[in-house]
Order: sequence, then structure tokens, then C-alpha cells
Amino acid sequence: MSEAVSALNRASRDGFVRVEECGLQGMVSLRGDLDSAKLAKAVTAAAGLDVPETGRILASEGRSVAWMSPDELLLIGPYAEAEPMRTALDTELAGEHALAVNVSDARAMFRLSGRDADVREVIAKLCPVDMAPGVFEPGRFRRTRMAQIPAAIWMPEPGEMRVVCFRSVADYAMTLLGNAADKGGEVGVFA
Repeated sequence: MSEAVSALNRASRDGFVRVEECGLQGMVSLRGDLDSAKLAKAVTAAAGLDVPETGRILASEGRSVAWMSPDELLLIGPYAEAEPMRTALDTELAGEHALAVNVSDARAMFRLSGRDADVREVIAKLCPVDMAPGVFEPGRFRRTRMAQIPAAIWMPEPGEMRVVCFRSVADYAMTLLGNAADKGGEVGVFA
């Protein structure tokens, strides 16, 4: 059996912001009625977190649950725990109209780190999202477009951003993020 590898083997690029591929990440897409008590109980059992409010992400102890759409959540955790998490959701949601899919190998995740203003600037160059302090803060989660590709973004803490995209466009995403973060390209809009 072959060994799983991440899209870019933890590639990184340094500019006025550091951009790095996060390596293997466990991700389970869960579709269903987000107002269902049974679904909420299943998410808590599988990830140890509640169902987040619209446009939010909750995180604790290396796991996250993100609101993706009115009927979809993304559960994130260690790679080795994705399949057990999916199995637990299937078990807990038996009889419920819901679908849990392990999408770990179909996604890539990037981490941007640096000064808070600089990290915001890199994302603002690429995404039609208001990245101003006070508007986009830790705990916010947004699905958007990054140049020509769909992506999801969030800020775990000031000075750090995470980006998730399809694995098939990981190289393009790394190039976009790296170019936006190149030294000498600072605009200073959030300085």
C-alpha cells in the first residue's frame, strides 16, 4: 500500500509573509440539516466541538469545525483521525438525511504567517473579502475565490491565516500566495 503525501510536500516560500503548505490534514465534509439536534450531537461526538454559527469556525485541541454553507460543515483534524471521524458521524447519523465524506486527500491547506497587517494584505490582494481589522477577525470563516480558484480562508489568530483549496490546484495556489507575499510587493494598506 502506498503512503499518503501532501500536495506539495510541505513546500514553503518566504517573503514579507511566510507561506507554507501544511502537509497532510484530515478533513471531513458533512452535509445535512445544521439545525438538527442529532447532527449537532454527532459533530460534538466526532470532533469535540459544537456546530458553529454562520460564517464562523470553532477550534480546540487541534480540531476545527467550519461553517461552509447552510447545509455543510468542514471538520478538520489530524490526518489519521479523518476516517474514524467520518465513521463516527455515519454511526451517529444513522437514519438522518446526512452525508459525511473524507475529503482529506482532495484538499490542500496553506498557512500564512507574519505581521497581522501583512497577512491581511496578502489575502486582500487575491480575494474579494474585506480583510480590515474589526471586519475579518479570528473565528471568522469565508468561502471565496482566490484569483481563479475556489478557496476557504480563516484567521486562527492575528498574524496567521489558513487557506484551503482543491489539491488539484495546490501548485497554482502556492504560486499565487507566494507572489502576493514577495518582498517589495508590500502595499501597506493595513499598516
